[in-house]
Amino acid sequence: QVQLVESGGGLVRPGDSLRLSCAASGSTLSNHRTAWFRQAPGKEREFVAIISGTGGSTFVADSVKGRFTISRNNVKNQVYLEMNSVKPEDTAIYYCAAELGGVLPASSRNRMSPDKYRYWGQGTQVTVSS
Repeated sequence: QVQLVESGGGLVRPGDSLRLSCAASGSTLSNHRTAWFRQAPGKEREFVAIISGTGGSTFVADSVKGRFTISRNNVKNQVYLEMNSVKPEDTAIYYCAAELGGVLPASSRNRMSPDKYRYWGQGTQVTVSS
């Protein structure tokens, strides 16, 4: 059983940078592929990025490609989301999710669908506003 806790959210201005952290306990996160999702008010939960258990493979949604980077530190049992050049449309609750198995699925649907992840954090709010 994996427990996930996100941190690092807050209020930032357009163009700013922010780093979210996802800390795991209860199990070794390196055995899990880990992803970030986000959910804005009135919208469905949206895939943002995923990273393999070793950190050697990543996949990022087109909506954030070139601005967001996912990484991990398996010594600290943490996964990160580096957010650069943030925009108002990045405003959402950001969730960390994990599923057993470190290899990224070949199917995009299996990478990006929330129902493919068993473990979830409570989320951290990111608000981008001037």
